[in-house]
Amino acid sequence: MTLSVLILAFALMLFIEGLLPLLAPGLWREAFIKLTRFADGQLRFVGLLSVAAGGLLFFFCFLLAR
Repeated sequence: MTLSVLILAFALMLFIEGLLPLLAPGLWREAFIKLTRFADGQLRFVGLLSVAAGGLLFFFCFLLAR
C-alpha cells in the first residue's frame, strides 16, 4: 500500500465526515450533543464498534485486492 492510497482514504473520510454538517447542520449538532451525554462506557463501546467495522472492512478490501 502506497502513501497516496492512505492519503486518498483520509481524504474520502474527511469528505464523508463533512457531508452531514454541510447538508444538515442542525441534525449534526443534535447528534453531537447526544454523544456528549453518553457515559464513558457507552462512548468506548461506540468506539469499539467503529474500530471493529473499519478493521473488518479494511480486511475484506485487502482480501478482494489480492
